[in-house]
Amino acid sequence: MATGTEPHSRTGGVRGASRAAITARHLRTDRWWLAPAATATGLLAFVVYSTWRAFANADYYAAPYVSPFYSPCLAENCAPMKGGPNWEIFGSWWGLSPALLILVFPLGFRLTCYYYRKAYYRGFWASPPACAVAEPHRKYTGETRFPLILQNIHRYFFYAALPVAGILTYDTVLTFRDERYEWGHMGLGTLVFLINIVLIWAYTISCHSCRHIIGGRLRHFSRHPVRYRLWGLVGRLNARHMLLAWASLISVALCDFYVHLLATGAFEDPRLF
Repeated sequence: MATGTEPHSRTGGVRGASRAAITARHLRTDRWWLAPAATATGLLAFVVYSTWRAFANADYYAAPYVSPFYSPCLAENCAPMKGGPNWEIFGSWWGLSPALLILVFPLGFRLTCYYYRKAYYRGFWASPPACAVAEPHRKYTGETRFPLILQNIHRYFFYAALPVAGILTYDTVLTFRDERYEWGHMGLGTLVFLINIVLIWAYTISCHSCRHIIGGRLRHFSRHPVRYRLWGLVGRLNARHMLLAWASLISVALCDFYVHLLATGAFEDPRLF
């Protein structure tokens, strides 16, 4: 005879029959909602800004700076970028913004990132909204069904993010030229690009997939001392993955906005030397 205490009968979460007889949905009295609300606000702000800039199809190049949203430029309708990664492999048939051809890769990398999953699951879907606060959904399937099962391709987006980061590194090197494309220049934009690319690489290699690729399947670290040291380095960065995720997200938006201001003539790039 079932007594209602068997493991199989404990269903329904806070709505289950085995839950303690209290009316409150949780016992937290602090402002637990601030964290998910701030996360949702920050992510939404970036989505709105990046969508506007991706579809703008303008003001993304101011010699020698090219926006990271538009690099590499893969369509014929790209602005002329002397010496930059302007590869017209899509020809003239692509009539939309060239940013839409490249943003899918860094966007897919971030959307499937383990930290960002936690961030937008909590911020937008309240799944769960905070620790010790039950989610409002009656059914939970995790990432076992479409479309969330696609989160499992995160490793492949990591592979795609590596060449993108490499190209942005090349763009950063080109910022040491002046508007006449002569080397030996360093402007405020150069510093903006340098900070951005350092954060981009730090976020990329601190990825959980990178850590697993380097040392996740090794049986004996003693037999692979180089990979062990790399694994330790990535592990230390991985502990700061959340901070790096936000810092790189902000830096890439600021980098694009800086180029936008230069391209629209809002001000001239201050020259440092």
